[in-house]
Amino acid sequence: MKLGRIVVDGPDGRETRVVAAEPGNERVIDLKKAYALALQKGGASVEGARHLAHATFRDLTQGISAGDFFLEAAHKALESADDAALPIGEVTWTAAIKPPVIRDSLTFNGHIKNFFGNVMKTTPTRAVYERPGYFKGTTSTIYGHDEIIPYPSITEQLDYELEIGYIVGKPGRNLTPENAWSHVFGITIFNDWSLRDVQKLESPIGMGAQHSKDFAYGIGPWITTVDEIPTVLGLTGQVRVNGEVWSDTKVEDFIWTPEETIAYVSELNGIQPGDLIGSGTMAFGAGVELGRFLQPGDVLELQLEGVGTLRNRIATEKESPAWWPTPQPFPFEEN
Repeated sequence: MKLGRIVVDGPDGRETRVVAAEPGNERVIDLKKAYALALQKGGASVEGARHLAHATFRDLTQGISAGDFFLEAAHKALESADDAALPIGEVTWTAAIKPPVIRDSLTFNGHIKNFFGNVMKTTPTRAVYERPGYFKGTTSTIYGHDEIIPYPSITEQLDYELEIGYIVGKPGRNLTPENAWSHVFGITIFNDWSLRDVQKLESPIGMGAQHSKDFAYGIGPWITTVDEIPTVLGLTGQVRVNGEVWSDTKVEDFIWTPEETIAYVSELNGIQPGDLIGSGTMAFGAGVELGRFLQPGDVLELQLEGVGTLRNRIATEKESPAWWPTPQPFPFEEN
């Protein structure tokens, strides 16, 4: 099943609805409406059916936290799919999920070799091969399919990163690679948007990414549940800009497998339903590996086999910050 989120106009203004996407049928199913109708066919009152449907499909993250019941309810809802269908080309998408936590990893050999060897002209730190490192990103700047991505005025190197987003389905702590995948609900396309020139300035601070990453994260167009994806290994991907193919890629050559990455994240910490763990960028899945960056007005399409295509347009006008710090005196001698 492919699950996502759209926004619609309701009696109290704009509201988010959880949908099942059926791209082959060119439609989406409003699961809240469909489930209420299915319950009524089973004898529930209109009021009772609407109450339970709202509780079940009000929020995708909360729904996922309900465990097997949620997917069972979604399949039940599809019994009334025809009465709750919308044309897929006419809906307004938002990020497939709003995760409680975003973590992004570094797990593909190809990208690491390209980035450090061809771009940074150096070798990566040995720590990359000693543990599945990751950083945490904000959830306040997430974007879905067809949403406009801002172009910050502080950069001249706006970049994208084609990744798999592992969506956590069950809570866990101190997991092992043997049981970690059983905690995954599904996968999506994750775009770890990046400002490469800003990233070079922030990295030496030693606190991780800041504005170079947190200005935008792409999630979508929807989540494909794991029953449709027995393994991510071998899935193909493609990057297109303004219709031109910039690169083709494939899920292969892991330093750290998805199971190892998820297990490591859970150690001494824990994962919770709805969390997104980024796989890290697939080889040639970023413009910096190609020496190409996005420009205002460009349309980016990231395609991942088994999921679909996440499409976004870059804003035509650059966004300027309201305030920016003035460098302070450096109180140390420089060699």
